[in-house]
Order: sequence, then structure tokens, then C-alpha cells
Amino acid sequence: MINQYSIFIFLILSIIAANLPWLSDKLFCVKQITRKSGWLRWFEWMSWYAVVFISGFALEFQTMGTSAAQDWEFYVVTLCLFVVFALPGFIYHYDLKKILKFR
Repeated sequence: MINQYSIFIFLILSIIAANLPWLSDKLFCVKQITRKSGWLRWFEWMSWYAVVFISGFALEFQTMGTSAAQDWEFYVVTLCLFVVFALPGFIYHYDLKKILKFR
């Protein structure tokens, strides 16, 4: 039962981490910069993906005692899932923010 809660919390934190670059104008939510370019947002997003990915392996090792060997398909699926998690923040930043600004 505890494992279910930790996985649920991990998924919620993954969704938050995937949306941080699009919702915040600060670099890694720490350093305020005047203009955050698109390339910098993508770099920050990939960095958050690496943090979530490594913490996922650490969570698996902590709960199971070992990490399962994975093929390349696993890594592609996790990257695609992180892209799906980032979709609300991406849409807000590039589309919805401009629409709400004019109203």
C-alpha cells in the first residue's frame, strides 16, 4: 500500500516538473532572467526530465531493492510520457497566455 502512494506522489511530481519550464520565467525556478528563450526552456525541460528519470530509478531501487534492466523502448516511452505531461504548460505558455492577455 505504501508503494502505491509513493508512485502516485512520484507521478504528481513528474507532472509538476514537466510543466515548470513553461509556467515559470525563472531559470530552474531559482534565478530570475529577463527573457527566457525557447532553447533555454527546452534545455530546462530536458534537465527536469533527467532529474525525474534518475529519481524514478532511485525510487525503484529503494522500494524493490534492485533496478530492472531495460531496453531502449523503455527510455523512449518515458520520454514520450514526459512530453505528454508537459503539454498543459506548453499550451498555456504559447497559446493560452496570449488569448487571456487580450481579454
